[in-house]
Amino acid sequence: MTALLDVENLHVTFRTRKETVEAVRGVSFAMGREKIGIVGESGSGKSVTCRALLGLVRPPGTVTADHLLFDGVELRQADPRHMRAIRGRRISMVMQDPKYSLNPVMTVGDQIAEAYRIHARASQAEARRKTIEMLEAVRIRRPEQVYDTYPHEVSGGMGQRIMVAMMLIPGPDLLIADEPTSALDVTVQLQLLAIMDDLVQQRGMGLIFISHDLNLVASFCDRIIIMYAGRIMETCNAAELHNAQHPYTQGLMNCLPQIDTPPGKLPVLQRDPAWQDGSL
Repeated sequence: MTALLDVENLHVTFRTRKETVEAVRGVSFAMGREKIGIVGESGSGKSVTCRALLGLVRPPGTVTADHLLFDGVELRQADPRHMRAIRGRRISMVMQDPKYSLNPVMTVGDQIAEAYRIHARASQAEARRKTIEMLEAVRIRRPEQVYDTYPHEVSGGMGQRIMVAMMLIPGPDLLIADEPTSALDVTVQLQLLAIMDDLVQQRGMGLIFISHDLNLVASFCDRIIIMYAGRIMETCNAAELHNAQHPYTQGLMNCLPQIDTPPGKLPVLQRDPAWQDGSL
């Protein structure tokens, strides 16, 4: 498998007046055009890792790595103009909540069309046509009508579909989805995942799917990266998650309620200080 993305020894630190916080500490992984899930508790470094790839970590944050290779391009050495061409056009990121990602004073159609026109240098008419096709691709009914709606006029599930459409319309090679289903009910979650799965397979893209939900990631992704305290604890095939070897992964799985077992108190995850310093 040819690596689409190759990350080696990534560190992200934030300096405050009192201390230096290491948000990501020595993360390394490689992926092709596959679906990778990144799982961990809040604060484990999942989102910061992906933001570092896109150059979205701002001061006082500092990013260092041995290399950050995307399709043979060293992202650390890309100048701002080259990085803007990669960001959005070749790597797109779906944020967690569309209410904070969509412009409230622009129609959703104009926002999607703008993403296409910037990267494809297309005419307004072509951008509108492409936008309606993309709204249809994410299974939005009456796309011509939705084109002229504003973000506050759509539901959470439709807002996430609109965000997926906006990120996919430039035709990226890699899509990063940062907990895109966390605010949705179970039925809408499954619908959105099915849409993303179809589009990723049809377009031959890579996908990084960030989530807290182990079962969801295991059913959707090819491989899973488990993070804790800024480090990777374990990487395993999604189909073999039940055979995970690291005690942190095992502890997360033991905390999940099981339908076929009698109700009772769920175990509490016991954290080992050795996980944090990487000695275990």
